[in-house]
Amino acid sequence: MVIAVIGAGSIGKRHASNLEGLGETAELIGWRGFDRSVFEARTDIEAVVIATSTPIRLELIEMCARNNWPFYAEKPLAWRVDQVEAIHDAGAPVADRSMVGFMMRYHPAVRDLAARDLSQVYAFQFEIGHDVRQWRENWSFAGSYAADPEGGGVLMDLSHEADLALALFPGLTLESVDCVGHKDFPGVDFATRLYLSGTQGVVGSVTMDYISPHSLRRAGLRGRDEVLDLDFLVPEVRIADGNDTKSVSYAFDRNDMFVEMMVDFLALVRGKNTSENPLMPRFDRMFESSLMLARAWENRKFSGVIEMDMS
Repeated sequence: MVIAVIGAGSIGKRHASNLEGLGETAELIGWRGFDRSVFEARTDIEAVVIATSTPIRLELIEMCARNNWPFYAEKPLAWRVDQVEAIHDAGAPVADRSMVGFMMRYHPAVRDLAARDLSQVYAFQFEIGHDVRQWRENWSFAGSYAADPEGGGVLMDLSHEADLALALFPGLTLESVDCVGHKDFPGVDFATRLYLSGTQGVVGSVTMDYISPHSLRRAGLRGRDEVLDLDFLVPEVRIADGNDTKSVSYAFDRNDMFVEMMVDFLALVRGKNTSENPLMPRFDRMFESSLMLARAWENRKFSGVIEMDMS
């Protein structure tokens, strides 16, 4: 049986390679020229990885549900509330065997956080930023999905941190969304900050940008009993209480998160036991995360523009 990977860009190629490394038969299929009727007539498809651009989600998830194929859909699922609702309704028949690609939930530092008592945390901040022009060699922002005013922008592109906030602090409410745009890309957010609050006495923010000349990815949690500062790029966490400060470092490769998540997906597909990761982004558990992201995108408030040469 075959695990079909639809979408032959960099993330699709990564998934196909990882599946082959796990001993699976993976078939990488480009979206351009994809023939749905021919594909649906096949009898050798066990599951589908959806690695297309964000607008191409609903029709493929409908296809998977129609054929009882579990799916792994790359994040984000959608940028509007009605899209999120339609996608989750469509995916319901295979929801408990499918996943959404929020792989940062498999970062070892995040898994350690999930194992801690976070009820004493009263404030948090997640932050990610880097210069979008430096992402890949010979890559053009203007010609990419990210430059599309309908669904593009940094909020959707770098949405992992917003998902992590909700994963670690369930029940958060979105208070406001402040953005900085660019004069040459109207409607596209280049820097965005979400303000969030919880019912259990926690407040926080999530910040993301396409601007920072120095790549950063970090988080800070402030609690009554301890203070935690994480650097996901090192990666390292510093833990300070009233008596001592200690540092914990993690030795791992970024691709480990993708592999571990794919192992769990294959277990879901085959009805086997998954890992003990309590944050596993199973599709039927991800509605609130996708809904918050869509609400944030719909409620962006632009307060200025960045002067940044994008040529």
